[in-house]
Amino acid sequence: MITSKTSFLALLGDPVYHSLSPIMQNAAIKYLNLDLVYIAIPCQSKDLSLVLNSFKKINCKGLNITIPYKQKVFEHCSNISSIAHKVKAINTLKLNSDKEWSATNTDVEGFMYPLRSVNFEKKESLVLGSGGAARSVIQGLLNLNFSKITVVSRNKTSLNDLVNNFKTQNEIQGLIDSHSQISSIIEEANLIVNTTPVGMKKQEKVENLLPFGDDFWKSLGSKSIVYDLIYNPTPTPLLELAEKKGCRTIDGTQMLIAQGAKSLSFWTDGLEIPFNVMHDAIKNYL
Repeated sequence: MITSKTSFLALLGDPVYHSLSPIMQNAAIKYLNLDLVYIAIPCQSKDLSLVLNSFKKINCKGLNITIPYKQKVFEHCSNISSIAHKVKAINTLKLNSDKEWSATNTDVEGFMYPLRSVNFEKKESLVLGSGGAARSVIQGLLNLNFSKITVVSRNKTSLNDLVNNFKTQNEIQGLIDSHSQISSIIEEANLIVNTTPVGMKKQEKVENLLPFGDDFWKSLGSKSIVYDLIYNPTPTPLLELAEKKGCRTIDGTQMLIAQGAKSLSFWTDGLEIPFNVMHDAIKNYL
């Protein structure tokens, strides 16, 4: 029961209408009998500072941060974890005792969760996109011991920044999506990860597109694992194509749950979070 004493948690981003985080988080909150409620709040870029400062004054316990603010919130945080500093991306905020934001990143562990039983040593990976989510994915790939990581993007500035951030670790290269090497890289990749929002469920009826267009995917073969961080819809157009090609596919559901459970544990000072309860809530909703 929500009362005047109930604190709230929220997802902050633009867009957030597609998010399943409230479904799984409120299921876990109910199971743990916590006096909390989790909501999704759309926020335009011009309002970000106002919203973050306003939440310090009311009964907000913590926030998840999603596209496009995982890097923009750094300037609003007084304490930032080493992993968030390392990947230069934040997805979880908590108000500390001084009513200032403490920040961390749970996406790295979340991304690795469905890949934890596979040996990727001396394997090659391809990352699509160069935003905040890509940074967490690359750190996860490094943790999984990939020998080669290629990042493809249309944004040359963010691509260069991303590659420079990790340039001292392993073999990482950045390519613009029209580069002539891409066809052979897709053919050889053991793991392909989409971090772009292309394929995400839209409010209005629009045609879902493949990241970088149909021609980009002509060389995709069955040896690749294709991992799309998008979880709504499921499967995405990319995963539908990959399944037809005979690839093993992974959608973003397990990452969503794993990072969400880690965030909820962060907000509740280390409580053990019921992964299965969160999973079942999403499964029943979908």
